[in-house]
Amino acid sequence: MSVPTYDAEQLTGMLALLPDVDSVELKLTVPDDFQRSAVRELGIDPLDAVLRQVAFVDTPDLRLSSAGVVLRARRTQRKPADLTVKLRPAMPNDVPDGYRGHPGFKVELDASPAGYTCSCSLTVEVPDRRVRKLMLGTRGVHRLLDDDQRALLGSRLPEDVTVDDLTVLGPVNLLKCRFRAKGYPRRMVAELWGLPDGARILELSTKAPPAEAFQAAAESRALLAGSGLDLTAPQETKTRAVLAALTAPDA
Repeated sequence: MSVPTYDAEQLTGMLALLPDVDSVELKLTVPDDFQRSAVRELGIDPLDAVLRQVAFVDTPDLRLSSAGVVLRARRTQRKPADLTVKLRPAMPNDVPDGYRGHPGFKVELDASPAGYTCSCSLTVEVPDRRVRKLMLGTRGVHRLLDDDQRALLGSRLPEDVTVDDLTVLGPVNLLKCRFRAKGYPRRMVAELWGLPDGARILELSTKAPPAEAFQAAAESRALLAGSGLDLTAPQETKTRAVLAALTAPDA
């Protein structure tokens, strides 16, 4: 959730993107050894957490992921489900015509101590029962995609892959907790993902308008460093780690 190691070239590139993105999300993956202390020091109450199920839709050898496409279905406790098509990376000037201003569409810059990436995504609300059937394998994803999502997916779908070639990976369960840390002005989110191999991923994040990105990064760095978290620890992309776990030979 901070940018302590960015060099001048990275900072220049990030500054050039900010005017054309809708939001900035600052993220930090917490190493296993620090997860318990992070929960304690930041005042995260596990009883405030909401249960989620997330499944990804891809080929068994992750052809979509390799092409920079994430197709994700998500169920949330006591809320409607949703389906997301995300292109990552995707620069603001690469956004297909007609999507800016579309309900559920956003261009977002994700930043962590390891670097930043820009993406665009279209999320559509779907009845929970339909997503549950997808996760159970009794409904195909082609019946859930709307026309705009299908077009966005098609803009980067590998030529030799069709929607019928895709399979459901997962679901995995996670706990999502919104909280406010003492002395920190922004709302934060903690997500604890449980992977098939028993590993856990704890990700902390906060969002900020593009104009406040660097101020938010500085505030986040001060908070997390003051809580004893190692901001130089190796970072991993959550989606990539989950997909790797779901497609491991013994998964």
